[in-house]
Amino acid sequence: MGDFDIGGISGSSILLIVLALFIILGIFLGVRIVPQSEKHVVERFGRLRAVLGPGINLIVPYLDRVAHKISVLERQLPTAQQDAITTDNVLVKVETSVFYRIIEPEKTVYRIRDVDAAIATTVAGIVRSEIGKMELDQVQSNRNELTAKIREQVAAMVDDWGIEVTRAEILDVNLDDQTRQAMLQQLNAERARRAQVTEAEGKKRSVELAADAELYSAQQQAKARRILAEAEAFATVTIAAAIKENGIEAAQYQVALKQVEALTAVGQGAGKQVVIVPAAAIDAFGDAFKMLQGRMK
Repeated sequence: MGDFDIGGISGSSILLIVLALFIILGIFLGVRIVPQSEKHVVERFGRLRAVLGPGINLIVPYLDRVAHKISVLERQLPTAQQDAITTDNVLVKVETSVFYRIIEPEKTVYRIRDVDAAIATTVAGIVRSEIGKMELDQVQSNRNELTAKIREQVAAMVDDWGIEVTRAEILDVNLDDQTRQAMLQQLNAERARRAQVTEAEGKKRSVELAADAELYSAQQQAKARRILAEAEAFATVTIAAAIKENGIEAAQYQVALKQVEALTAVGQGAGKQVVIVPAAAIDAFGDAFKMLQGRMK
């Protein structure tokens, strides 16, 4: 067979052109450039062949094909609400938010159809189960612990799907109106009780302080009386020693001195312009003066 011409181009030339185009197309189909944020799942005759990572990858053209392009970026599920009943029979509405990312695309594309719906259903079931084990007060006060349990269980259940749960948060726990009103009344009653307790403790403390003050006053008065008694005793002992040493004159001098002091006090009183001095007082002045002179000699 000889060469044939088509429009001035020989058959061999056409064959070479077709071969060149086939090779160029093969190279184009065999080279795959994967972005950093993606992974590509390659199939050969309908079966998993490989998972291509970021960068330049080579596949067998016409045999292999990229069946799935999976983003490995972190994703957020829409905020969801789940109804749950606590152990004390309180209906609560729990708002949750879940963040995840696909780390093994070959598991995700062949084991689960709707990833978002599957994760949302899993989270709802776990939330209801965990809250059903707790009372309302525990749900409110131990939210961090509850969140950690939910995150741990969700991560364990979605591991077979090639998914990593990065965050699972409880955003809010809402109550129905009747339960909210009951809790508000309970809170007001608790505040009133605390106020009464505080007032009673204040009165008790006031009584204790008053009693301590009276006790302290009594102790100080007793102490003052004791000091006066000791002073009187000392004075008595001193006078007794003086009488013993100087005889009756010391006693007479002391009596006269007391009389003089008493008269002086009467004269210094308010409104006392006229002082009646008894005759015995004059003698007392004289006796005291004589005794004083006797002591000075």
